[in-house]
Parts: sequence; C-alpha cells; structure tokens
Amino acid sequence: MRTGTAGSPLPLRRVLAQTRFETVTVLRNGEQLLLAVILPLIALFALSRTSILASLGGADAAAGGADAAQTATAGVLGLAVASTAFTGQGIQTAFDRRYGVLRQLATTPLGAGGVIAGKLGAVLCVLSVQTLLVLGCAAALGFSAAPVSWPGLVLSLLAGAAALVAWGVLMAGTLRPEATLAVANLLWVLMAVAGGLVLARDGVWGTVVGLLPPGALGDALRSAVTAGTVDWASLAILLLWALLGGLAARRWFSFD
Repeated sequence: MRTGTAGSPLPLRRVLAQTRFETVTVLRNGEQLLLAVILPLIALFALSRTSILASLGGADAAAGGADAAQTATAGVLGLAVASTAFTGQGIQTAFDRRYGVLRQLATTPLGAGGVIAGKLGAVLCVLSVQTLLVLGCAAALGFSAAPVSWPGLVLSLLAGAAALVAWGVLMAGTLRPEATLAVANLLWVLMAVAGGLVLARDGVWGTVVGLLPPGALGDALRSAVTAGTVDWASLAILLLWALLGGLAARRWFSFD
C-alpha cells in the first residue's frame, strides 16, 4: 500500500534509499573507514602474528598458531561491531543532529522511523562488508572455518549490533557532538582493552563485564568461533541491553 502523496515511493523503497545513502556515506568517510576497516585488520594481523595473545593468556598456541588465529578473529569481529554500530554510528548521528539533518529528514515522507531504520540498515550493510573482509584476511593468517558455529556467529553479530547501536544512538541523541566524539572513541578503546570484547577476563571483573554489552558480545563470538557453540546466555544479555537501549532512546533521544 502506498502512503503519502500520489506517486511517492513505497515506505520500504524510501528506507532502502536512505540505507544506501547512509552506507555510502560511511564507506566514503576516511575517518570512519579507518575505524571500521583499517584498525580492525591491523589488530587482526597483530594478534595473529605476534606474541600479544600468548603473553596475555589469550591463546594456548604459539604466536601465529591456529588457536591464536581463531581467538584473534573472534575478538576482531567484536571490534568491527563496536566500531560500526556504536562508535561510528554514534558520531555520525550526533553531527547529523547538530546540523539539522535528522530534523529535516524526520519531516519528510521518510519520517523519524524511516531515519532510524535507514541507519540500522546501513550498520548491517557495513558490518557485512567488515565480516567478509575480516574472515577473508583471517583465512590467510591461519583461521579455520571447521570449528565455527555459523548460526552462533550470525546471531552474535546481529545481537551485538542491535545492543551497541541502540546505546550509540542514545548517546548521540542526548550529548553534544563533541562530547559524543570523545566518549565514543574512549569507550571503544576501553571495550577493546578491558571490556572483554577482544579477550575473556577472569575473576570478578570477568563476571561484571560479561553482563555488559561488549563482554557479552566477546563471549558470544568466542563461543561461536573457537568452540563452535551458541552462547545463549550471552545472546540473551545482548538482547536485553538492546531492548533497554531502544526504550531509553525512544524516551530521551532528541532530534534537535
């Protein structure tokens, strides 16, 4: 069914057009491309081909071994999700909000719901490109697809993206763009270093971060990539955070 003025495109076509625009914007942005693609690939090479994982207890094999490649791939996929769904999308949304782009789009036939749907679609498109690139490069570094639970991997990526994009959009809709830029980049570093996204954490800290989105995403990806299992508990945690973030964004997000 058509909505709006005569001859206007179907709502789905409007959302797809916005998704295409958002995706191209990300891929043409040098800063976002660095964060979304270049840095994760550098991290993949470093974790797979140096003794970093072994020194941190993240892999049983020597540097460059199969265990290192599997663990590094799981961690870098988590970084890819965080860079696109949280940091990249949060920063882009914050500056779109400052310059009035969100408000203008919300008053068009696309509507506020179409704007958000387009951003979510762009996250999924960019994440698909990231995943293919990471897996392709990982294969050249010793990654094996044999032990991977592909349903677990896909569910982990989708649930992680949903949770992180919800909180990234909430941050962008409540903070000033400069604050969003600083906080988003700082949190990306903290998620990678101490948040359980790249390496599992032991003890009380491991239990705490396992209940937060980055830790739950890291646990889910490691289970899928290294153990070949689906970590339903971590997926449930991610979906809960996605629901809470979505409700909070609906309540407090401001287009102005």
